[in-house]
Amino acid sequence: MSVFARLSRRLLRSGRPRGSVRLRLTLLYGGLFLASGAALLALTYWQVAIKIRSAAAVDFHEAPAVAGGKDPAEALEPTPGNTRRALVDDKAALLDDLLNRFGITLAVMVVVSIALGWIVAGRILRPLQTITAAAQEISATSLHQRLDLDGPADELKELGDTFDSLLSRLESSFEAQRRFVANASHELRTPLARQRTLGQVVLADPDATVESLRAAHERILAAGAQQERLIEALLTLARSQGGIDVREPFDLARLTQEVIDSREVDAEQRAVVFLPAVSAATAAGHRNLTERLITNLVDNALRHNARGGRVDVTVGTVDGRATITVANTGPVVPPDQVARLFQPFQRLDATRAARTEGLGLGLSIVQAIAYAHDATVTTRARPEGGLTIAVAFPSVSERPVPPRAVPERVAPSPGVPERVVPERVTPSPGVPERVNGRRSR
Repeated sequence: MSVFARLSRRLLRSGRPRGSVRLRLTLLYGGLFLASGAALLALTYWQVAIKIRSAAAVDFHEAPAVAGGKDPAEALEPTPGNTRRALVDDKAALLDDLLNRFGITLAVMVVVSIALGWIVAGRILRPLQTITAAAQEISATSLHQRLDLDGPADELKELGDTFDSLLSRLESSFEAQRRFVANASHELRTPLARQRTLGQVVLADPDATVESLRAAHERILAAGAQQERLIEALLTLARSQGGIDVREPFDLARLTQEVIDSREVDAEQRAVVFLPAVSAATAAGHRNLTERLITNLVDNALRHNARGGRVDVTVGTVDGRATITVANTGPVVPPDQVARLFQPFQRLDATRAARTEGLGLGLSIVQAIAYAHDATVTTRARPEGGLTIAVAFPSVSERPVPPRAVPERVAPSPGVPERVVPERVTPSPGVPERVNGRRSR
């Protein structure tokens, strides 16, 4: 069986479309070999032809006339002129034969190069076929599978490793989504079950009075209010993760001061002192979402605090970026548990008593709003207890206002050095501290 027939069978057996990458590479290899081979043979033929013609370039002297007036070419005996002409004819025939042999050799080598190119292209594209087959087989329930390509550290190996990294991120994302849906369902079912139970109990009481009915309805309304807060928090989280269409500049210092003023009564009831240090800082983004970010930071610092504790709120411009830092006293947070606090419905204390306040979405909303603004969130567990959370917004000069496109939310790269806010010096007992013209309690 000829090489061409075997190649045809391999092409038909492969089942690849006519426009496949393997076929294009094969044709490219064959075309390059044809061009280079033709150029090489043409150059060789040209050099041989020059050599032969230079050897034949001699002077031809006419032979003397033969007696009787006959032409020398008709003479029976060979003459020097006839010998030279015969030599020229032999050299021309030699060149023609050489050209035919070169053409046959080139045709055979082109066929061989196409066959070898098909085999080599298949070996080169084999990792791509593996990636394609894996991508077709992997689904949402089998994201744990990996390619684990072997071979040298080339571009194809790097592509396989990148695909494995993508699968890892997708697996983590799907797992987080499943946990979020399960936790959200549980958190939404709890107030609904409480409302149903309260209604059934009061309806089953034959001796129910106006006071008992009123008390039951008040408790049902309280459960409904909790459910509304949870739904509002979920909507805020979803809206934050969707990005921001329009960015407008706003005064971060003024916004922070308004939030602190609105939480003064709550701080007094908890015996917690605000220690603000607010200076001018301009950020760009969605003002209402940023207000929710600041509110969640302050509320988190108040709820997870100790009586007689404090909340340090610092606002300013650092390296051209508007930055807000909230630090609080409170229980000691293990450093390895800090990242978990930013996941939805995750609390440091999972007991029932810890669920009386908050929904477990505060820091998740903070992170989502920060990512929507392309801001960076830096969290540090304080050795003496509590957390220090800093949010740095992008510089207003670096981003035109307002942009039209939805910004791509890119998580901050791991290993980015965090900015540690210097501890504030507590004033001496009995001496009030004035910051920005207002006296802190």
